[in-house]
Amino acid sequence: MKRWRRGLTLVEVLIAVAVLAIGLLAVTGSSAMVTRMIGRGKVETEAALHAARRMELLRAAAASTSPRCLATGFKSGGPVLSGALTESWSVSPAGPRRQVRVTVGYLTVHGVRSAVLETAIAC
Repeated sequence: MKRWRRGLTLVEVLIAVAVLAIGLLAVTGSSAMVTRMIGRGKVETEAALHAARRMELLRAAAASTSPRCLATGFKSGGPVLSGALTESWSVSPAGPRRQVRVTVGYLTVHGVRSAVLETAIAC
């Protein structure tokens, strides 16, 4: 006569708990990585926005005089601290098209990184 066994053995329960624990550790590690990536993306976006704002200020300064590019604000400058960001910019000194480069530096756990925006402004 066969006995019907109902339920789980202790070994089966231990294996199920071990598999569940490994899965939870993987999810926890992934969520920590995603949180770091979101934080890094936020800082990089803020740096890019600061660079774009500075570039627009330089374009406005270039267009504010006639002939163009003679405004006192249309020149190289920086570093300017803005919270945890450091802005600096360079404007080529002469020519019909001036090269403008805006660099915004920010601190990460891997050191200082920077967002760079470069363009030419017609004078």
